[in-house]
Amino acid sequence: MCEIKASAALLDGDRTLQRSIALRNPYVDPMNLMQIDLLRRWRAAGRDDGALYEALLASVTGIGSGLQTGG
Repeated sequence: MCEIKASAALLDGDRTLQRSIALRNPYVDPMNLMQIDLLRRWRAAGRDDGALYEALLASVTGIGSGLQTGG
């Protein structure tokens, strides 16, 4: 919780970045939830399911693209 407050304080002076994050989050948040589900399923499968692994990697790439970073 402290980390979130500290991050919010860092953005106080940057309205453009605040707007960018507010517009981006509704699209990136569902991918985050999907990634959590994929990771749980991949771990439950003993990390042997290649299809789940590929989907997990695709989710990392998708979130990285949504954040406009390398992941």
